[in-house]
Amino acid sequence: MTQITLVAGREKPVRNQHPWVFSGAIADIAGSPKPGDIVDVRSSTNEWLARGYYNPKSQIAVRLLTWRDEPIDGAWWQSHVQRAVAARSHRPQRGPRAAYRLINAENDYLPGLIVDRYGDWLVMQALTLGIDQRKVELAEHLARITHVRGVFERSDVDVRKLEGLRPSAGVLWGEAPPEHIEIQENARLLVDVRHGHKTGHYLDQAPNRGLLYTLIERIKPARVLNVFSYTGGFGVHAALAGAEVVNVDSSSDALALAKANFDLNQTEGELIEADAFSYLREAHEAGEQFDVVVLDPPKFAQNKQQVDKAARGYKDINLSAFRIVKPGGYLMTFSCSGAITEDLFQKIVFGALADAGRQAQILRHLGPGEDHPVALTFPEGAYLKGLLLRVY
Repeated sequence: MTQITLVAGREKPVRNQHPWVFSGAIADIAGSPKPGDIVDVRSSTNEWLARGYYNPKSQIAVRLLTWRDEPIDGAWWQSHVQRAVAARSHRPQRGPRAAYRLINAENDYLPGLIVDRYGDWLVMQALTLGIDQRKVELAEHLARITHVRGVFERSDVDVRKLEGLRPSAGVLWGEAPPEHIEIQENARLLVDVRHGHKTGHYLDQAPNRGLLYTLIERIKPARVLNVFSYTGGFGVHAALAGAEVVNVDSSSDALALAKANFDLNQTEGELIEADAFSYLREAHEAGEQFDVVVLDPPKFAQNKQQVDKAARGYKDINLSAFRIVKPGGYLMTFSCSGAITEDLFQKIVFGALADAGRQAQILRHLGPGEDHPVALTFPEGAYLKGLLLRVY
């Protein structure tokens, strides 16, 4: 097996079970590994440290799979897929409308592999070369374990370019999914797993949509602004709880599915196709006021180089939001940029609050549900962070 030797002083992250080995940490490669091959990682003093898969085209040259001297074979992959699935077996949500994350990449010690369940279908993202080469085998393992009708691939994300991969989508095993799959949270929701964002739905926000539902039930009647509304998940939950809802998104396709979701739940919501930044500023200028504002923007920072620009974007939308929340109202605000830490995000929101001349209390720090665990050795996995604020 190929031996990767690390630069002296670069062993600590590997010893601490961080799953990434960057190309700059490699001093020597003994052998001629092909992209995707399993390699051993050794210290500068030739001590065996870990084992993972290799990709010379990526800045992350090795993704570590194990810190034990064990074979990485079909049985290994099957047992680790089974472990991730078993970790979700206690979930109360079952049946044909269940929807949750089944495998959360590095956080389930399966770097590069995302799998979400939508009823009788699984949707897989192979984010790295090592997973891409094994995706059919993995789909077969998953199908045997979960007894689904089909496994559909949605590996059409930009991060694959960093691995030297092209976008890929289609059936990996079994039946193709229907145009829309209906799932159940507090509300019934239609998901487009073929063309929607990520794997079709923002499953990580499920507990926060439930929190909004509970909040609206407590304070209704309420007027809610759902910004970056996508297919209306937050808005439908608010409407179902009794709120008057305004949904804003720049995508007509997303708003069309949002309309279908409101109809499915026999509720109503105003749907506005607009740029969120412009809408928020115009709402303030028009004297609009809302009892609750939800800000769930897309990722503003793809990497550390974009943090400053992203921070300005987050401050802009939060400043506008503070200006249109009624005194005693609520702001539910999020960032899904992994490069923006929870501490930095809170400081950005504080800066927006100060500029708005308002006061606010943190009622709750928000994040994903238990189906999106974060490995303690991989802090980068804590990408979604949010705040529920009471504003005065």
